Amino acid sequence: MQTPSPSARPHVVIIGCGFGGLEAARKLQRADVDVTVIDKTNHHLFQPLLYQVATAGLAAPSIAAPVRALFRKQSNVTTLLAEVTGIDPAARTVQLADGSQVAYDHLIVAAGATHSYFGHDEWAPAAPGLKTLADAFEIRRRVLMSFETAETTADPERRRALLTFVVIGAGPTGVEMAGTLAEIAKHTLAGEFRRIDPGSAQVLLVEGGPRVLQAMPESLSQKALEQLERLGVEVRLNARVTAIDNAGLEVQTGGGPDGAPLQSYRIPSSCVVWAAGVAASPLGRLLGNATGVECDRAGRIKVEPDLSLAGHPEISVVGDLAAAMSHAPGKPPKPVPGVSPGAKQAGRAAAANILRRLAGQPTVPFRYADYGNLATIGRNSAVVDLGTPFGPLRFSGRPAWLFWLFAHAYFLIGFRNRVVVMWDWASAYWSFQRNARVVADVQGRSES
Repeated sequence: MQTPSPSARPHVVIIGCGFGGLEAARKLQRADVDVTVIDKTNHHLFQPLLYQVATAGLAAPSIAAPVRALFRKQSNVTTLLAEVTGIDPAARTVQLADGSQVAYDHLIVAAGATHSYFGHDEWAPAAPGLKTLADAFEIRRRVLMSFETAETTADPERRRALLTFVVIGAGPTGVEMAGTLAEIAKHTLAGEFRRIDPGSAQVLLVEGGPRVLQAMPESLSQKALEQLERLGVEVRLNARVTAIDNAGLEVQTGGGPDGAPLQSYRIPSSCVVWAAGVAASPLGRLLGNATGVECDRAGRIKVEPDLSLAGHPEISVVGDLAAAMSHAPGKPPKPVPGVSPGAKQAGRAAAANILRRLAGQPTVPFRYADYGNLATIGRNSAVVDLGTPFGPLRFSGRPAWLFWLFAHAYFLIGFRNRVVVMWDWASAYWSFQRNARVVADVQGRSES
């Protein structure tokens, strides 16, 4: 069955309602087109704060908004809760999991990314990643239940493993997770248990590279390392994970440029969080196979300067699914980083180029404006690297933490979300408490 376009106007289909898809749809708000947004979830998720749901700092509705509510006043948008299983460029149709099809005149693919375990997908059950609300609920359950189980076990070795939390990968998500876990152990849960001391919990941050936050300047990377250590996080650099199971992980060190001998050791842990790698949605390779366009090793599809596909100008790819380049006048092309500002800007640019095509005008290359990078480490601890017309502005500590707070609150979807999040943060700052600590199912997934 084929779902018809709502009218005879040009039909733009957008796959995914993340940052790129949402901005593309908003850009088309006043255009004389019909827009269909397809997403396999019913909500837009503010992923930069997802770790706070995983660590009980925020409830899910604070960082998520129903897709239908977002487009309630945009009359040219139809939303479909469905999973895309294929794209037929020749027929210009999108195939859905229920067997139906949606025809399009122009297509924007913004399906995002998923976890990458570097060829070891068998690690996923023992070390969940953090990309969806379901992931956050599961990590939160594991963290809280580790403390609860440690309270009831008499075996000291088992208790030690239960109170050892390991975060793999020292990018922004890993750094934020590790710092927050240390705060939970030392402050939030203080005085709540009688047989264990939550403050004795060990939080390890394992990174295969030589420093944390490798995308940031080395000076800020060092600042972040120092702030993590002050919070009580044990950072292990140049440590490569070679195996993960339900009882812990194997780590290998050495063998680098300094010629250090290879050494392997095991870390017993009942709670491991994966923050080491991402890969493009499988839809990227499906689209590449259907169009004959090449994908890179991470599964991202290579796009033209205007974000369209070679030979298929009616298809644009944005966000984490696109191996896109920024084309600034007079400068060599630079890769667009896989961050939310890049996805937002690409979504708007792809939609604008569709409008140019419809008006018979030439499209323009995508130009990414890099406003810098932020990462929070914990209470009063963060690093900020901003681009300004006068050169980079870099700072850390409490001023950076306050900047991070207000920047993330500002970009949240909806006034209510901003108010709720700021209230929760203020409450947590003065009380050290995290109010989203409800676990509905101690054996399965928690929800709130």
